[in-house]
Amino acid sequence: MRVAICAVGRLRAGPERVLLDDYLKRFDRTGRGLGLGPASVVEVEDRKGGGPSGEAQRLEKVLPEGAVICVLDERGAVLSSPDFAERLGGWRDAGRSAVAFVIGGADGLDAALRDRAEMRLSFGKMVWPHMLARVMLAEQLYRAAAILAGTPYHRA
Repeated sequence: MRVAICAVGRLRAGPERVLLDDYLKRFDRTGRGLGLGPASVVEVEDRKGGGPSGEAQRLEKVLPEGAVICVLDERGAVLSSPDFAERLGGWRDAGRSAVAFVIGGADGLDAALRDRAEMRLSFGKMVWPHMLARVMLAEQLYRAAAILAGTPYHRA
């Protein structure tokens, strides 16, 4: 099952980019034998105007066809890492070909796109910078693959 992180804005070179690339590389390596991956990051421009509605239109164009749509939203479900791994494995086992994790811009996601999603996921009650949310998601993807593979990375 392919994994796409569809996000508003461009992540430039720096510590966040290094961490994102590292965790996605780990996910691809660990997930390959589990039927997970490859993972990709698809970025859409945040400066073209239209606010969240315009961003949603650009995001809609890059969502993989037939993908599970999971939006990152502060009002979403707060899952433990094992529960997230179970959800990811469940989508894979149900024969879903792709999952798209959608991260909005600084003003959040358009309500229509949020309502269209099969799942809303939250990293807690705190609001996180959308650039850092990519890194946190990539780490949780790697952690989920490690949990599904039975490796000792996740110590719970």
